[in-house]
Amino acid sequence: MSGHLIRFGLTGVVNTAVYYGLYLLFLLSLPYQAAHVLAFALSVVGSFFLHSWFTYRTRPTWRKFFAFPLTTAANFLITTGGIHLLVNVLHTDRRTAPLLAAACAIPITFALTRAIMLPPTTPAAEPARGNQPDPPRTRARQDTGEDWSPRLAR
Repeated sequence: MSGHLIRFGLTGVVNTAVYYGLYLLFLLSLPYQAAHVLAFALSVVGSFFLHSWFTYRTRPTWRKFFAFPLTTAANFLITTGGIHLLVNVLHTDRRTAPLLAAACAIPITFALTRAIMLPPTTPAAEPARGNQPDPPRTRARQDTGEDWSPRLAR
């Protein structure tokens, strides 16, 4: 799991840079609101594929693709509520509140992203009676959902 968490963080850094680069590019010809929405939408799509291929090394599926924005919505709600709480209740500086709120959202966003991107764990076989340790849980190898990648002709 620590490997996933490190790759999750790296993906977040890359995704933020992609968003900001696209935002600045779109800002050359669009109003800032339109530039933000378009850059944000494209960065969510990019984030989905980065998390699929790099963070969790799993096959992208349509089901995962359509569920993935829930992680972004959760992040938005947590950070927005966190900023409000930090600034209005705890009297934190408005410039640092978003960073603190984002840090608080990371574990929840990580857990949601992991739940969407990885197949559910399969129950381990019933261990034999006695003082033997439980066998380790393994991830199911077969992913469900429609395959995102195109079928290659043989």
